[in-house]
Amino acid sequence: MKLKTESFSLEVLKPQDAQSLSRLMISNGRRFQKYLPKTLSENLSEADSKNYIQRKNKQIKNQEEFTFAIKDNGSGDVAGLIILKNIDCHLKQGEFSYCLGQKYSGRGWMTRSIKAAKTYAFNELELKSLQIIIHKSNEASIQIAKKNGFNWVKTLNREHVTGKSVLDMELYELQHEK
Repeated sequence: MKLKTESFSLEVLKPQDAQSLSRLMISNGRRFQKYLPKTLSENLSEADSKNYIQRKNKQIKNQEEFTFAIKDNGSGDVAGLIILKNIDCHLKQGEFSYCLGQKYSGRGWMTRSIKAAKTYAFNELELKSLQIIIHKSNEASIQIAKKNGFNWVKTLNREHVTGKSVLDMELYELQHEK
C-alpha cells in the first residue's frame, strides 16, 4: 500500500527508518506509553527499531499483520504508524492501532492515512469488518474513527492493561459495503 500527498506518505517501514522510528517513539514516550506500551518498548533504541522493522516486514510478507509508516515528505522522518492487527481470516476482520507524533498532530495526516489503510484492507485483503479500540479520553482518535465512518459499538470492560491500571475501552467498527 502506498499513499503520497504533498506533505506526507504512507509506506512500508524500511531498515533505514530505524533511527527515525526510535527517535519518534522516545520523543513521544509519554504520549504513546498509555495506549501503545508494547510498540514503544520495542523501539527504544535504533537497534531495537531495526529488529522491530525486520519483524514487521516479515509479518507483512506472511500476511499476519501490516505495519505502515506515516512519513514526513520534507524530512523523510517517520511521523507515525498505522498497524492492521488481530486479523481473523475466518471472520474477515481486522483491527487498527495507530500513533502520530505530537508535532504532526492536527494536520489531517492520520485521518487520510486511515482512509487509505481501510481501502487497502477492504479491497486488497478482502476484509469485511474493521475495528478500532479507543479510550474515551482520546478524543482525537475518536474523531479520526468517526471521520472514517467507524461507529461506536460498545464499551469493552477491563480491556486494556497499562502499568498497574486496567482500563475500559470503546469499540468502534466499520463494515465494508460493496
